[in-house]
Amino acid sequence: MKKLFICALMLVSGYSSMAQSNALQQAVNQLDQAQTVKDYAALEKTFSGISEQPAWLPPYYAALCNAKTGFLLQDDGEKIEPFADRGEAMAQKALSLLDSTKQKKELAEVYTVLSMVYRTRVFINPMTYGRKYGVLSGQMLQKALALDPGNPRALYVAAWVKYYTPKMWGGDKEQAKKLATESLQKLGNPGTDVYPHWGRTDDQQLLGKIK
Repeated sequence: MKKLFICALMLVSGYSSMAQSNALQQAVNQLDQAQTVKDYAALEKTFSGISEQPAWLPPYYAALCNAKTGFLLQDDGEKIEPFADRGEAMAQKALSLLDSTKQKKELAEVYTVLSMVYRTRVFINPMTYGRKYGVLSGQMLQKALALDPGNPRALYVAAWVKYYTPKMWGGDKEQAKKLATESLQKLGNPGTDVYPHWGRTDDQQLLGKIK
């Protein structure tokens, strides 16, 4: 009877684990198709409710959803702060779940998203927050590129910054084009699994703006 109970418990545990795994994959698949604030807000809640290994991925994706929302709301700054707050908290949680000596590529992914989150704080009020959070955003991006210089998502964010920064402050549209093109080339076959693979559409949209 005891053996039967243990077998049943293992079976239930296996089903639960499979359901969680499917939940993360399904959420990532939906994220690949997300376009609107409503899409990202719903997915943030989904990722926040997923508990699965690797443990850093659900909070990473929750942070990314908040960052994406902030970028979509950049012309409506007064709405951004709660998303920036949650995005920063989720990114910090993801960082806390990584080994700083062994998981450099994973850390680069999180620092890239944290750079995006800090950039959304600039959108709230550029005059008030630009100096502090623009610098923090740049620092996080540099950390990402130092850990993984070829990370296509970090290259995309670097391209975005170069494109939207005024020339007098270091902006350079030709450099933005070069970085976005390099990022896009690295995303030639981005994959569809749960590991971060976003960025292709972002690169294409940015390159479409560069004449």
